[in-house]
Amino acid sequence: MRIFRFTAIAITAALVATPALSARVFDPATRQWVEYNAYGITSGKSPIPRKRVSYKGPYAPGTIIVDTGERRLYHVLPGGKAMKYGIGVGREGFQWSGTHRVSRKAEWPGWTPPPQMRARARAKGQKLPAHMKGGPNNPLGARAMYIGSTLYRIHGSNEPWTIGTAVSSGCIRMANDDVVHLYDNVNVGAKVVVRR
Repeated sequence: MRIFRFTAIAITAALVATPALSARVFDPATRQWVEYNAYGITSGKSPIPRKRVSYKGPYAPGTIIVDTGERRLYHVLPGGKAMKYGIGVGREGFQWSGTHRVSRKAEWPGWTPPPQMRARARAKGQKLPAHMKGGPNNPLGARAMYIGSTLYRIHGSNEPWTIGTAVSSGCIRMANDDVVHLYDNVNVGAKVVVRR
């Protein structure tokens, strides 16, 4: 009994200490194999790795700067540094700019497509749900940070291959690993500067 108890404790400790453990699942919707880590987050990483860079701009630590032309998001850190992430941005006709604040944060957010988006989908012969519960198949991914009173969010994506492209309806997409990292380091009320 002692040997079994020690083994069970060792295995439990390994699972807790190793969040990189993953499961590989075939997604029939995308016809691809998808890996989920111990937290249920798609392990598809951004094709643009995040990195800490020097920052000499005018914005205070805590500010999020979205450079849609560069397709990068900068989270300003203390000491003249910033964390730089690859992002997906609004496609042609859906670009925008402005200064707002993070008004809300959500883990595994539900998705309610706006009426305009549902109308565009209907015009293409597609149907969007009125609402979709949060989870690994939800287009908003693992986390979302809502931008002011706009319809836009900085959110995760279950399509990490779209990072670095202009593909969204105005929202800022990040790979799930990156959006979780940003989410954990951003507070409600943080300034968001979106520039074109």
